[in-house]
Amino acid sequence: MKIFRTLPGYLNIWTICSVIIVILVLLPNVSILISFFTEKTANWQHIQEFILPTLLKNTSIIIFFTGVLSILIGTSLAWIVSAYDFPMKRFFKWALILPLAIPPYIAAYTYNGILNYTGVIQSTLRNEFNIEVNQAYFDIMTLPGAIFIFTLFLYPYVYMITRAFLANQSASLVENARLLGSNPFEIFFKVVLPISRGAIIGGVSLVLLEVLNDYGVVQYFGVPTFSTAIFQTWFGMSDLNAAIKLSATLMFIVFIILILERILRGRKKYSYSSPKVRPLSPIRLSGSRAWIVFSYFLFIFVLGFIIPFTQLFSWMLLTYEKIADPIFISLIFNSLLVASIGSFMIVLFAVIIANFARMHNSILSKLAARSVILGYSIPGAVIAVGIITVFIGTDNLLFSFYEAIGKEPMLYLSTSLFMLVSAYVIRFLAVGFNAIESGFDKIGNKYTEASRTLGLGVTKTFFKVDVRLIKGAILSGFILSFIEILKELPLTLILRPFNFDTLSTKAFQYASDEQIHEASLASIVIVIVSGIAIYIFHHLLEKEPH
Repeated sequence: MKIFRTLPGYLNIWTICSVIIVILVLLPNVSILISFFTEKTANWQHIQEFILPTLLKNTSIIIFFTGVLSILIGTSLAWIVSAYDFPMKRFFKWALILPLAIPPYIAAYTYNGILNYTGVIQSTLRNEFNIEVNQAYFDIMTLPGAIFIFTLFLYPYVYMITRAFLANQSASLVENARLLGSNPFEIFFKVVLPISRGAIIGGVSLVLLEVLNDYGVVQYFGVPTFSTAIFQTWFGMSDLNAAIKLSATLMFIVFIILILERILRGRKKYSYSSPKVRPLSPIRLSGSRAWIVFSYFLFIFVLGFIIPFTQLFSWMLLTYEKIADPIFISLIFNSLLVASIGSFMIVLFAVIIANFARMHNSILSKLAARSVILGYSIPGAVIAVGIITVFIGTDNLLFSFYEAIGKEPMLYLSTSLFMLVSAYVIRFLAVGFNAIESGFDKIGNKYTEASRTLGLGVTKTFFKVDVRLIKGAILSGFILSFIEILKELPLTLILRPFNFDTLSTKAFQYASDEQIHEASLASIVIVIVSGIAIYIFHHLLEKEPH
């Protein structure tokens, strides 16, 4: 510590640690971009000519329609919750976040199990009403089916962010529109949508990034996308070079989305002309309007949570005696282990970088903050390719070291749990960082400056003052990271050590082997743990001062 105290300016332990973390986060992604310009293989030329157009077409269709539908559902729900009172509003306010507890790949095989020939709907129609139906009407394993799944289980991103924004908006904007004779629909489209555009775009960008990251839904439904192509090229063709080029192409698409997001956010800004802002006062709905709104909310909640959860629970009752064994207990342990370690590392790194960014208003601190956010925008399959490239290269450099300490030269790092946890940290560091950064923003710098004035150094002030003030934000960052890691599939499938399974990989393996019922126990554990974590997170937000 004495060494760092002698360093000039802001070159202290926080700066050095932040720079090291940023380099580690960027290294795998930079390695992919560099590898894109290496020599082209025969497989890559074949992919470019015959497969890439299909991948681009399917990806464009999915992200367009999923984005539009998520905006319509998420924004309308957020506006109604913010502006009106209706039956069971307090319940729906947090319950509509619960679809996030169900990973899309679990929802995909659950809905297919419900709708297929042997599912509960067609079986009931045949056995109880003697009705045979056209299978085409119940086939969800299509491109529109994938859009349905993505929309239904990812819209909460738009809902949460837009609701948080609208909760603090000035009531005068809406009241003036009403005085001028606007009806609720005109207010929504002419006032609410324009002022909420930044929040809506922020939410839908998360939805689209999750869609690009997905592997489970599109693989199970047989829809060719970049993530399925990366898997097939790497493991089916054993061509890592072509997989890297596909990953780099997908990264360019992600960058285009991020640039469009920045352009759409930045063209118009809305601010208050008076410092006195009165939040929206909800209007009490009654009669048919109240029940129409209630029915809409209930319909979305039933489709997004009740139906898949009920089906999973019924399947679990049929198979839990067969599945619940010591091996399954080890799956729970593995999942909780990697989620806990990964979340702890994410929170630790996020605190370091967020504290550095707020202490030093410099280009370096801004770059550090933007760099950690970049990891969340890179799909898991792409990060996996970059991580394994870096770790194999590191192992090769360490061969002489292994020999020097008397060990046989092997890929120790590339086959370890450390590689998987590192990938989690890179992928989800932005999740923890955003929560902790918002915590620092709320407390400001006045307490820190007061402590420094009283003679405490930067590090002592952090541990004695700052940590206690942002403990809610730290817990929120840990919970959000924990949920994301628990549900994560592509990274875990690719990077897990030999004979190391988690609840997510086991559920996906069962579903891929058409053992849908057997997949239910692992799935429902994921849903229950994620649901409890989401409930705790919601109440943490409700208690925080705005």
